[in-house]
Amino acid sequence: MSARGRFITLEGIDGAGKSTHHAWLVDYLRGKGHPVVSTREPGGTSLGEKLRGLLLVEPMHLETEALLMFAARREHLAEVIEPALARGHWVVSDRFTDASFAYQGGGRGLAWEKLRQLEQWVQGELQPDLTLLFDLDAGLARQRLQGTGNAPDRFEREQQEFFERVRAAYHRRAEECATRFYLIDARLSIEKIRESLEERISSDC
Repeated sequence: MSARGRFITLEGIDGAGKSTHHAWLVDYLRGKGHPVVSTREPGGTSLGEKLRGLLLVEPMHLETEALLMFAARREHLAEVIEPALARGHWVVSDRFTDASFAYQGGGRGLAWEKLRQLEQWVQGELQPDLTLLFDLDAGLARQRLQGTGNAPDRFEREQQEFFERVRAAYHRRAEECATRFYLIDARLSIEKIRESLEERISSDC
């Protein structure tokens, strides 16, 4: 039987640059000889991608938003993450449950305890082995988003104060789960960030 794979997640407010490093990290790990599943949330499955389309566009009640996020996550776990880990593959996901605590909890104000209940129900004791948190000032992140020229989704259109709350919630989550979080200064150059990632991940490879 294959040894269980490792589960790495990338987190951070919109504009922090995590998606820029996601593909690089997948290629880096494959270059080290690891079979890697690259995925994202919300999404990762056929149903999850359909829910993503709703979540990023349609206005909805806060609790509906949180429930749909966790519904997509349950499918993601069952169809992609858990089978891949059981096969001994590594899974690299652009966002996971920490994003729900940050966005629905910190940004929108949903009670932390409700999110904990959903977390326990949907994933039990399963947690990422490593969470890379790309940390950036909300104002700078907003400037980066505006500079992309891309049409913003429903979350990206939120005001700076929203992202300040999201960032604070990420820090709270990192304090609560300190053993698996690795904080990255997203102000640094792409090269410096990748050096930091290599240094952190090389010991696991």
